[in-house]
Amino acid sequence: MLIKVENLTLSYENMTVIENLNFEVADGDYLCIVGENGSGKSTLVKALLSLKKPEKGSITFGEGLKKNEIGYLPQQTAAQKDFPASVYEVVISGCLNSRGIRPFYSSRERKKALENMELLGITELKNRSYRELSGGQQQRVAIARAIAADPEIILADEPCGNLDSASGEEILGILAALNRAGKTIVMITHNEKTASRAQRLVRISDGRIV
Repeated sequence: MLIKVENLTLSYENMTVIENLNFEVADGDYLCIVGENGSGKSTLVKALLSLKKPEKGSITFGEGLKKNEIGYLPQQTAAQKDFPASVYEVVISGCLNSRGIRPFYSSRERKKALENMELLGITELKNRSYRELSGGQQQRVAIARAIAADPEIILADEPCGNLDSASGEEILGILAALNRAGKTIVMITHNEKTASRAQRLVRISDGRIV
């Protein structure tokens, strides 16, 4: 078991948004947590990333799994879309998740970044400005960044948000391929069609599993 959530209660601005939540994530899972906007999903994401402490209950990581071995694919925001860096700089910055801030990257990390760019079909965009890319291209870059440190788990928060249907299908296809290659996927979404692509669903409403 990679992650075990037991009797988890979380609050946001003094209001309980997740209450007595229980689920597990096994190695190789493609799990989707689905719920309407305002159901507590964003607060749950912060807790899974160890950015928020539970009011009650616990999140336990499996033996040998470090908290920073979760590759995070965040929901796209206007600020992220306008990020002033090259595609290569964005991708390789994902290595910071595993080793912290430092003034250089190892040859292995640089090689891995290039391999991930090839895997995602964005090698030709290497020197392009991230802000100049389409939404679908930016999301491919974000996935390459999320797997830069070779994490055990990919946590994808609304991976198709703000994308057209064709680009969304491409991104879901990439996540499915990564899962088939051995990555564990935990996806968060409000979209039922997107959720249907996962192997298992955890459906939440008003902070509870339904």
